[in-house]
Amino acid sequence: MDPVAEGGILCEDSAMAPITHPKATEADLLNAPKDGRKYELVDGEVVMSPAGSRHGAVCARLITRLGPFIEQRRLGYLFDSSTGFRMPNGNVRLPDVAFVARGRFEGGKVPEGFSPVAPELAVEVLSPDDRPRHVLDRVGEYLDAGVPLVWVVDPKTRTATVYRSLTNVRTVVEDGDLDGEDILPGFRCPLADIVAE
Repeated sequence: MDPVAEGGILCEDSAMAPITHPKATEADLLNAPKDGRKYELVDGEVVMSPAGSRHGAVCARLITRLGPFIEQRRLGYLFDSSTGFRMPNGNVRLPDVAFVARGRFEGGKVPEGFSPVAPELAVEVLSPDDRPRHVLDRVGEYLDAGVPLVWVVDPKTRTATVYRSLTNVRTVVEDGDLDGEDILPGFRCPLADIVAE
């Protein structure tokens, strides 16, 4: 067979061995471009999660509400989306906002690299490009890692979904409050303040 006569593509009759690529590692994730985008290690691949301006504004509002509450009570550490948390399945996830209680890090110090400790609260703020299946995968990984409280905030629908498990789920509507429950006792914030345009 002449590959040129076949449009420049060489076709084989017998089965060819699939081409495999080495799985990405935490080192590859650390070497991802520093371009302001959010990169995660998912199933052996470095994956970029795009986010827009509204997404950033919602995350900032959450941090400005949670930060003072946590600091004044010396409850622990608040992290933004640049912080990676190791999941039991080998993935490294970067919640948009995360809280880790004081005393959870070895030696009482925040580690330099990815956190080996799962947060007590993980928050995901949906972007227009987020796929429901991928969001549920993230939530499932957080819960499997031992995260007891997950908030998924949807700026478009002005709702938040609160997960304690995949079967203990409730929805907060715009005129409701995000509640820290037993993780951040006493924290309440009107969802409308977070998702305002």
